[in-house]
Amino acid sequence: MAELVRRPLRDPSLRRSLALFRAFMREQSDPDRCYTLLARDAVAQVARHTELDGRIVLDVGGAGGHFTEEFRRQGAHGFLFEPDLRELSSRGRPPEGSVVADGYLLPLPDGVADVCFSSNVLEHVADPETFLSEMVRVTRPDGLIYLSFTNWLSPWGGHETAPWHYFGAHRARKRYRRRTGREAKHTVGENLFPLHIGPTLRHVRGREDVGIVSARSRYWPFFPGAITRVPGLREIATWNLLLILRKSRSSEARS
Repeated sequence: MAELVRRPLRDPSLRRSLALFRAFMREQSDPDRCYTLLARDAVAQVARHTELDGRIVLDVGGAGGHFTEEFRRQGAHGFLFEPDLRELSSRGRPPEGSVVADGYLLPLPDGVADVCFSSNVLEHVADPETFLSEMVRVTRPDGLIYLSFTNWLSPWGGHETAPWHYFGAHRARKRYRRRTGREAKHTVGENLFPLHIGPTLRHVRGREDVGIVSARSRYWPFFPGAITRVPGLREIATWNLLLILRKSRSSEARS
């Protein structure tokens, strides 16, 4: 596993998917290794579409900074924006270059970033369209927006209460409390919101300020883009939707 953490695996591949899944299953007991591996994988995905050395990368909602650290390791100027000070300090002191800030209103001018990155945050915001618009605003024309989220009908859509969320969020929370003796971290309608792939794709395709570079399952080992094109099935089988968007050059003139 140490070798897998040091070097990203071929994407897509069954070996990569299994490694990420095993790390995910140990997230509670070994979060540092889990998120280090995930960061290596995600940054490698971004690097396939743009040069990172010397570029400005914003990590929106990046918690303890694993993604920001990996972007910096690849030569980027990484900056972390996280609204929750507890999450920001989850590995001790907040990472250097981090800011306590809400993703709805980033304290930045328009078009400052070469890459705006957000991993597994969108399902935790009440207004995902406004969140995305803010990411687009701070990205320069022709820059990249990387956005991934776990959709509600995924087997992991209920997060720690999954897969019992299929039987209702309230019932899933009660079961989690009985099984663990503590309250679940996430409450639907407060810090977790049912988000679906179909409406998200329709919204993105309808925007004039971005174009889709990639719309795919983040973890699927075979033909990850194909499954997102099948209505109904994609809501369950995609597991986690990855969107890589490019900001339109014409948006500069409109602004």
